[in-house]
Amino acid sequence: MSHAFRPFLHFLFHLGYLGPFVLGILDSSFLVLPFGNDLLVVGLIAHRHAGFPLYVFSAACGSTVGVILLSKVARKFGEEGIRKVAGQKQFDRLKKNIGDRSGVAVAIGCLAPPPFPFTMVVASASALGYSLWRLAAINFVSRAIRFTFLGILAVKFGATILRIAKSPAFVWSMVVFIALCLVATAFSIWHWVHSARSAKHA
Repeated sequence: MSHAFRPFLHFLFHLGYLGPFVLGILDSSFLVLPFGNDLLVVGLIAHRHAGFPLYVFSAACGSTVGVILLSKVARKFGEEGIRKVAGQKQFDRLKKNIGDRSGVAVAIGCLAPPPFPFTMVVASASALGYSLWRLAAINFVSRAIRFTFLGILAVKFGATILRIAKSPAFVWSMVVFIALCLVATAFSIWHWVHSARSAKHA
């Protein structure tokens, strides 16, 4: 099984500057991959310190594109559609907490680790009419701050990080992690599609 996923891991790594951009789009839209781009950016910067600024920029741009795509879908769903996806209870809680503080909520979502419901915060803010371009700008700045911080850690502890990354235990943990994320992603996409159809026929 590890041999099946190893090419995928190598593929992402060897995409170079494009890797964080591609994974950023997926990670900030519908892909369920907590810490996915964080790990990729850390690994890339640990391996090549000189690429630090471009890796951060690439990851922040990819995440922003992903958020724009997610926001456009959420706007088509509307408030009722997002309520069906998130569930009445979670949506009401998000709506109450977000209110006029959508920008703050999105910024926190970009900086906070899982299980903060980043996707639902972005989707809810979009469905409630928050400015798309303001959303994109906040996401870009917040993600850039997050990846810069991770990059500093990668530079400082680069040798240790690379040694851990090459260990069999880490490879196997990534194999299991990616497999679980693929299953979760498939379910997430199915749930969005199913909810969209339900909202359409309601």
